[in-house]
Amino acid sequence: MTATIQPPTTKLPPSTHEFADIIHRLEAGGAMLPDTPENIMQIIGLYKAYAVPMDFYWRDLLYIAERVFLDPFPFFKYFIPQEYLNRHNHYAGDDADLRIWRGQATAHPELLAFIEEGETGKMPRLLHHWLHDRINMEFAEECMRAMLWHRGMYVPVNQFDPYLDSDEYKANADRAIKAYFQGNPTMLALHKLFPDLFLEQCRQMSYYSNLGLFWEVMAPVFFEMSDIYDEGGFKGVPDAMNFLVNGIFAIAGRPIYHHVYIRGECYEIIPKSKGFTWLYEAALPYVEAVFYRTSPFRGTKSYNAQAKQIPDNQKDFHYGILYADVFPVGTAGIPPTLLMQDMLHFLPPYLVEYYHKHCRGEEDMLIQLGISFQRSMYCVTSAVIQALRTALLYPLDDPNPKHLQANRDFFEAQLNRFTRPEYGIRDAARLRYIQSQDYR
Repeated sequence: MTATIQPPTTKLPPSTHEFADIIHRLEAGGAMLPDTPENIMQIIGLYKAYAVPMDFYWRDLLYIAERVFLDPFPFFKYFIPQEYLNRHNHYAGDDADLRIWRGQATAHPELLAFIEEGETGKMPRLLHHWLHDRINMEFAEECMRAMLWHRGMYVPVNQFDPYLDSDEYKANADRAIKAYFQGNPTMLALHKLFPDLFLEQCRQMSYYSNLGLFWEVMAPVFFEMSDIYDEGGFKGVPDAMNFLVNGIFAIAGRPIYHHVYIRGECYEIIPKSKGFTWLYEAALPYVEAVFYRTSPFRGTKSYNAQAKQIPDNQKDFHYGILYADVFPVGTAGIPPTLLMQDMLHFLPPYLVEYYHKHCRGEEDMLIQLGISFQRSMYCVTSAVIQALRTALLYPLDDPNPKHLQANRDFFEAQLNRFTRPEYGIRDAARLRYIQSQDYR
């Protein structure tokens, strides 16, 4: 059932790459994911199921970054206040800066209903929390920690990460830290004795803000894609990928910043005036840290240096969703079981019907959902690759053979990340698997 796109009729000979068919598909304007009706249905259904919990993730991430901040005992950081549920998304609603989704700017109705009812019925939110009948923010925090831990390994044009080590950032953070602990001599003394302690916590809060602002864009993008599909649009995977590519360029300049609100006053730890942008400071680092790298789930790999099961160099980490063996270990990391559980609540009916047809039972649906999520993230990664090619290189129909060869070299370099034999990278990569519809 795999759709094969024939090599484009260009002045180049066929590629000799291990993934030549996929190279030719990318050169023809396609994605790494084959263009089949099942694939487009799965990826759009997953975008919808992902967007609803993401609507909670971005709101709570910004609440933690802006209000909870350095609370040493943040017991209620997942209890997002009504103010943030009512907070208008900048890319939805009538007052949007750029209206991506035609829906409402406040929290999604399905999200509000789930917060109220959950799976167990209406009860106080604290009971929902204790029963783990809630949106699993642990997944969002794991993504943030992956971005924080892989600092210093992002694209050269990224300026957000180096700024966190600048004197200006340290001065801004110091003012906010002292203001937050005003009237608390114990914490102020601790800050004076160990200035890097709260500074590092502040850097983490800046990544909370970074990821929240990134997902504030992606939630309406996925909602709109779901609506377009429901209306009969998106005839194939390339349509969905091109929508993402166009969205990336439309929103590339969205500011990335970190503001903290303490006793009614705003402290600009990372001001908007620094000019940090969504594409380079948030989107590309997110794809690199979460799709490709993250870290191995404890219990699947030995962290013992002598075992040599984990790369010596952090840049060789390859444990993101593009490499994940999807199985339900109940972890926030990769494989993202907690996200899969969140998405399970919001699957569109056509995807539930599809899973009932192909699953070995209700318990298997979580696995099938995770594999569909993996397919959908290969589509997003394809959009990022095509966007980078558009920004850095040449049109796909460029008549100059040298330009076409440059495009091909770029595509082959991207796919080389899935062919390396070290540490089982080639075996872990799921690129071969997603070429067949039998991968379930």
